[in-house]
Amino acid sequence: MEDKGYTVLIVDDDKDLSLLISDMLFDNGYGCILAESLDDAYDIIEKNKVHLILLDINLPDGTGFSLCKELRKVSEVPVIFASARTSEDDKITGLDMGGDDYIAKPYSIKELMSRIRSLIRRTYGFREKEKTYSFKAGKDNVISIDTGRRIVKRINKGIEEEVALSLKEYDLLIYLCEHQKQVLKKENLVNEVWGAFNTVEPSTLTVHIRWLREKLENNPSKPVFIKTVWGVGYILEENED
Repeated sequence: MEDKGYTVLIVDDDKDLSLLISDMLFDNGYGCILAESLDDAYDIIEKNKVHLILLDINLPDGTGFSLCKELRKVSEVPVIFASARTSEDDKITGLDMGGDDYIAKPYSIKELMSRIRSLIRRTYGFREKEKTYSFKAGKDNVISIDTGRRIVKRINKGIEEEVALSLKEYDLLIYLCEHQKQVLKKENLVNEVWGAFNTVEPSTLTVHIRWLREKLENNPSKPVFIKTVWGVGYILEENED
């Protein structure tokens, strides 16, 4: 599998669980480093570049809260708390200390992987696969996207123009491109683009889809590129008509 260039640090004294998660990360193209204590974690962070930290709260030599608090003085590396401590106070403390997400043990490995991917995207942008997309979005209408330079262009009736998109419009479009011809549920789109711990209203997605259509479709009221799948969500498809 392609190496995405991102390394996850797992700070947890449950070695069996850490090895299970590390196998999942390697299978999905991520690097992984394990730490069983705060001292190990501090040493690793000092000597290695890590892109995300999966952090337990209860550790042999202290708490994950203290590590996150100290880390936030010098770094904005994303942190997901993963703990058997599930009280509302613990979750609030974790987020107030600078955590970006909080998942309670026991958790689904698939859900954890989804949260890691989502947080990586939100932090570093949709750069896991830098490439150029090109789609026919109706008659005489071609959409091209350079993900390396984050440039979107529209060639309509032979006239090329750059399309100005907001950050979330761009992230939403890239996620649709990465999953073209797949029916994507609304709740999954919101979680992936805005984050699993988001507080946005479902209508926010609807508005961003409308804005994309207004900028990319020949006839936004009758979209042929970003289509609605009623009762489910949306799908991105090429269309020459």
